[in-house]
Amino acid sequence: MSAHVFYDLKGLKCPLPVLKTRRKLASMQRGEELSIETTDPLAVIDIPHFCREDGHELIGQAKLDHGHRFLIRKG
Repeated sequence: MSAHVFYDLKGLKCPLPVLKTRRKLASMQRGEELSIETTDPLAVIDIPHFCREDGHELIGQAKLDHGHRFLIRKG
């Protein structure tokens, strides 16, 4: 079973959510999962794009009352 890490990025504006997600994933092992929450409206575009470009798997995403949650598996 893969490890699961939660990262709260609420209140940060583009490009900080992607930059901090990239940094956090760099410290993780391949196959580990990272769950992030963000209030940045651009994250729905930026996070999936980042995952495709950097070779990570976007397992899921959900709209929250005040933002979005993304589940990423490190590639």
